[in-house]
Amino acid sequence: MSDARTSAVPATVTLSTTLVARLRDAIMRGELLPGSKLNLDRLRTAFGVSLSPLREALCRLENDGLVALIDQRGYRVTPVSASNLTEIIRLRIELEGLAIKEAIEHGDVAWEGRILAALHQLSRCKRGARSAAEQEAWETAHRAFHAELISACQMPLLRQFCATLHDQSDRYRRIFLKKHAPDRNVPAEHTALAHAVIERRTRDATRILREHIERTGRNIQAALLLSAK
Repeated sequence: MSDARTSAVPATVTLSTTLVARLRDAIMRGELLPGSKLNLDRLRTAFGVSLSPLREALCRLENDGLVALIDQRGYRVTPVSASNLTEIIRLRIELEGLAIKEAIEHGDVAWEGRILAALHQLSRCKRGARSAAEQEAWETAHRAFHAELISACQMPLLRQFCATLHDQSDRYRRIFLKKHAPDRNVPAEHTALAHAVIERRTRDATRILREHIERTGRNIQAALLLSAK
């Protein structure tokens, strides 16, 4: 009997984790629109699961700021707003800047190699591609690159906070890219950032990171203001 209980727990965890990933993808891609109500019965049917793992997955996404529980009216995809984006930008600059400083202090040669490998992988992907598969490949490589920059940071909670903020920021950027073509040389920004980090130029690295995040934020803020008119 103990064996049965032991084997059942990982299956439940795996199902919930899989649901989190699938729901996150649907939110990030805009299949579940900002502010839209999440009908649990429809989601349960669509994903072929019971309510228990679905509720657990939604709770985890609520912790990540991607869904919100509205009183007793159920879950909604977190709305987008200029004020929320401003907060995300400020927090990303502060926390990722700190994480990069820590990573530069503790990173080794193998870490430097992983950054260059992630940069190369990202450079092989096409940003703003018309193909959904190509765009998704870029998104995956982009997230991996930014994660690798801070992977040598020896503060797990800080890395976790950065990952959560990156997801929230990416949601805004993906919404922006659906209606606007890439408008600047982002690959050059990534290259400059990577080299500043592996060359241990901490001040340059944090400045380039700040400017990189702020440029994206300004473009999205302008689009949000236009859509509100």
